[in-house]
Parts: sequence; C-alpha cells; structure tokens
Amino acid sequence: MNGQSPEPSTIRDAAELRAQFGTVGPLAAHKVLDHIDDYGRRFIALSPFLVLASADASGNVDASPRGDAPGFVAVPDARTLVIPDRRGNNRIDTFLNLLESPGVGLIFMVPGINETLRVNGTAAMTQDADLLDSMSAQGKVPAAGLVVRVREAFFHCGKAMIRSGLWDPERHVGRSAFPSLGRILADQTAAATVPDAEAMIADAYRTRLY
Repeated sequence: MNGQSPEPSTIRDAAELRAQFGTVGPLAAHKVLDHIDDYGRRFIALSPFLVLASADASGNVDASPRGDAPGFVAVPDARTLVIPDRRGNNRIDTFLNLLESPGVGLIFMVPGINETLRVNGTAAMTQDADLLDSMSAQGKVPAAGLVVRVREAFFHCGKAMIRSGLWDPERHVGRSAFPSLGRILADQTAAATVPDAEAMIADAYRTRLY
C-alpha cells in the first residue's frame, strides 16, 4: 500500500453487495425477533456488560460501554429494556445523540459465553423517580435511565469471540504491557501532570463508581 490509505469500496447497491458475500443461511435469515424472548431474558440476567451504539442527526456514531452487576439491565416487558445510567465523566454523548436521533444498537456479553445478544431499537432518557429508585446500587440511585423500545433482538454466533480469545485467561494482557489511563490522558491533553491525572482516576474508581 506504500503508506497510502486504502481506496473505499466501489460497490454501490445492495444486489452487488449481496453478490460479493453470498446468500444468508436459513438460521441467520430467520433468527431475528421483534421482542425479548425467554432466552434473551436469561442472557440479559447473566450479562454484566454491554456496548451501546447511538448516532446524532448527521450520522456521527458513538459506542459506549455500560457495565454493572449481572442483570443490571431491567426487562419490564418483552419489548422494553431499561438501562440505569451510573456515574461517568458527564460527557453524556449517548443522551445528546438521542436528542437528535433515537436509534440505538446494543450488544450484550456474558464472560465465558462466546455468543452475544444484539438488540436494536429506539431509546429515550427517563427520570421516573420510582423506576430509578428500583435500580439503585450500592445505596446510590442513578440520575437517569435509558428506556429502550425493542425493534429487533437476536443472538450472534461466537466466531468473533473464538477468534479473539477474549475470555481465554492465557491470552489476557498483563496490565504493565500498556500505559495507564492517567499517563495517556496527561500526555494527550496536557491538562494535568501524570501523577495528578493518575490520582484523579484512582479516586474516581474508588469513590465514584455509583
């Protein structure tokens, strides 16, 4: 490539794209549900982690990690999920996106299980006091929650997890192999010294998880 950026695809329509990749297998073609079934509920109850994707009106996309104790996402009915918004850095990228475009995509993960659960739909912030109170953790009530209206739900095969070895302890990277977040942010922003940045992050991890 001689250091040059790759050329974008010249494929311009769905038929040509499908010809490039081939037909969808029968299981994949029919696995998409319009609700959370019992298998989905059980998987969400086991899941301590998900990735939430959203976009603004211009199509600028953001993906945000969300995590807590297994089952932290509530499933009040088959077409609704509620995600508590625990304390973060106050960038509120997801909520800002939802003011412009309600579409979201979720990927639920369960450590030790290679398959994932994908949920697509629309979302909006809630400040319902009773609902948020029911999702308190460590004695702290979340300041807001995210109500997701389910449009699609389906399980994704484990090929990516198997290839990556994500859950394989023998392939886990030692923490010393990569710089600390304090070091990275201090170097990238020049907004604090390395010791100060590392102290702020350590304090946030210790006292402001909830």
